[in-house]
Amino acid sequence: MMKEHIEEAEKVLLHTYNRYQVVFDHGDGVYLYDEEGKKYLDFVAGISVFALGYNNKEYNDALKNQIDKIIHTSNYYYNVPAIEAAKKLTKAAEMDRVFFTNSGAEAIEGALKAARKYAYLKDGCTDHEIIAMEHSFHGRTMGALSVTGNPKYREAFEPGIGLIKFAKMNDLESVKALVSDKTCAIIFETVQGEGGIYPATDEFIKGVRKICDEKDILLILDEVQCGMGRTGYMFAWQKYGVKPDIMTVAKALGCGVPIGAFLLTEKVAQNSLKAGDHGTTYGGNPLACAAADKVLEIFAQSNIISNVRTVGDYLYDKLEEIKTSVPGVVAHRGVGLIQGLEFDKPVAPIINKALEKGLVLINAGANIIRFVPPLVITESEVDAMIKILKECMSEV
Repeated sequence: MMKEHIEEAEKVLLHTYNRYQVVFDHGDGVYLYDEEGKKYLDFVAGISVFALGYNNKEYNDALKNQIDKIIHTSNYYYNVPAIEAAKKLTKAAEMDRVFFTNSGAEAIEGALKAARKYAYLKDGCTDHEIIAMEHSFHGRTMGALSVTGNPKYREAFEPGIGLIKFAKMNDLESVKALVSDKTCAIIFETVQGEGGIYPATDEFIKGVRKICDEKDILLILDEVQCGMGRTGYMFAWQKYGVKPDIMTVAKALGCGVPIGAFLLTEKVAQNSLKAGDHGTTYGGNPLACAAADKVLEIFAQSNIISNVRTVGDYLYDKLEEIKTSVPGVVAHRGVGLIQGLEFDKPVAPIINKALEKGLVLINAGANIIRFVPPLVITESEVDAMIKILKECMSEV
């Protein structure tokens, strides 16, 4: 059955992914099961999406209840799930206004538009520049791709939106060298994900905030992957005490239901996008917002953040042991439950071997294994992962 489905998929799906040879059928807790009933320990969580784990009854019931009421109306009308989700999200993010999207990439698009409109309203010019970071990843749409700092993703689709400059992550002087009177925004991931699991340094994020304050430049922090508790803080910037002007979020916001958002301070909201400047048909619909509302409620009422800190520290120690004892492991980085092991060669053989042994892993670049499990993972499940990982490394 599984082999037949894979063959059928290759005939009808556009081949933009080199998919692993498995068809997942259902999940429970931190485990996935394929069509043939094989059990897998999941350390990917749908790429940082399934924060609550699979088959969370409270979450499932909220979606079922909303489906029976209303799924979509469009943004020409109000809906209660969007209002409730917005109240909870702005409170958790310490921001003032929110625009709901369908994805992280769309959230980036909205953030870039807001930044350029903010600058346009100041001087009436359309030649404002944005500084992004090398090795960053912000999404696949044209605006998000334009600020993604890896040329291999952009080259076939150039020119992008234009007037983008790239500095080096955690190199404040490289940012200062690019700032001009045309700079309207500086954007980076608080923790770079796809680029190799690089958290911002304290000096860097505070230094960029200072530049932005001095020159009325907007700081955009991309928390699509590293937000929603993954670092041991609801949003990663809260660890540094450096608040952005605009923030993007997605992935775990809906825990599987497609939803993203960009959030703005009141100052930026009142001086950027107005009625008619931006929109979305599906964004903020009752079903997606019912999911986000319930996710935010569960976060507020549970010990998820404290679990991330405890188990994240435990995972860090275990991966640090591997780094110091296994030849070929050259670096270990990360915080909370977003960590990476860097090897001196491609990690695909290890990831493939792990899948055979019932462990789901993912890379971040060719040479890095990324560890982003559900946020409800336990220390015993970390031990189980480490055991399989060591077996795979020794065999490969």
